[in-house]
Amino acid sequence: MGEESRVRRFKVQQLYMEMKVKYRKTKGNIRIGFAACVLCLCPLLSGCGAEGTDSYIKQGMTAVQALDYEEALSLFRAGEENGEDKRLLYRGMGIAYMGQTDYESAIAYLEAALKLSNGKVEDMDFDMNYYLATAYFKNGQAQEAIQAYNAILALRPKEMDAYYLRGCVELSQNDYEKAQADFDAAIALDPKNYDQMIRIYMVLEEYGYEEVGERYLQNAMMENEKSISDYDMGRICYYMGDYENARNFLTNLKTTTDYGAALYLGRTYEALGDYNYAASIYADYVEYDQTKAEIYNQLGLCRMEMGEYDLALAAFQAAMKVEDNGMMQTLKFNEIVTYEYMGDYKTAAALMNSYLRSYPDDETAKREYEFLQTR
Repeated sequence: MGEESRVRRFKVQQLYMEMKVKYRKTKGNIRIGFAACVLCLCPLLSGCGAEGTDSYIKQGMTAVQALDYEEALSLFRAGEENGEDKRLLYRGMGIAYMGQTDYESAIAYLEAALKLSNGKVEDMDFDMNYYLATAYFKNGQAQEAIQAYNAILALRPKEMDAYYLRGCVELSQNDYEKAQADFDAAIALDPKNYDQMIRIYMVLEEYGYEEVGERYLQNAMMENEKSISDYDMGRICYYMGDYENARNFLTNLKTTTDYGAALYLGRTYEALGDYNYAASIYADYVEYDQTKAEIYNQLGLCRMEMGEYDLALAAFQAAMKVEDNGMMQTLKFNEIVTYEYMGDYKTAAALMNSYLRSYPDDETAKREYEFLQTR
């Protein structure tokens, strides 16, 4: 595999990581396609429900969070035999089947869980409709996904994420006008939510409407010129490709102690081609705070660009040790590719085999595994 192709793969993994963190970190931002963006709700919502301390439901959800979906399903089935709450069990099974990319089964269990409602609409009903919309979309049922978001919005007309995600589905179906209306509705609910504007820009860019997305960002900067922070100005400039101005705004911040500032100033220097300086920003930050997996990942990517593979591996593995890091798939993939660069194909192949058991629908990884088996 050529150097250019490998670099491009690293960028794809970096972008996937950005999506994965969005709903877990208030300062995370994304560049995504819709198929990825819907799934990012799952880590956010997986903890709800009144599971008992030692129940099979609780153990099953812990297994889901550990990406051990087979174990999770086994625990949920044991819970069913033990007479535990079927509604919570079916919800958990639906999530576990989603993890296994068995969307037909996921839909069946999530629909069954919704039918077990006592007639009173609860937070968990909205939770499961988000999951169900994800499963429908991943199963190629876009209209059913839209109907799930319709059900959410019928009862919660100010549910910003439902507007955004419904807009993503509509955009994927080439219904630009409806998508734009939903994006406008999402923004109207929180006009100074720059995370929201950035992710709308990114999905519009993904589907070929970059100029429309840029107008959202430009309007945000002009309408909020007096109140917008250097951080938000810097990251908006970054996403618009104005790296010089992004650097100017972000250098006003304390990057040694400010997570968002360090992340985006580092990325800006990466975009400018100065990986050494970007790495120094990340390294300085992790001396202060060892709990930000995303910073470690960026540091690892910079080390890879500079050919410092041992240091890159150390950075990725340090990120994996961060509890509840929300980006384990990206880190595991980057760890594997680092071993490839180091020439340790045996370790890379073994890790990839394990990776594919957790992420069976990663087509890039499948192709890479075929390559590793020839080495």
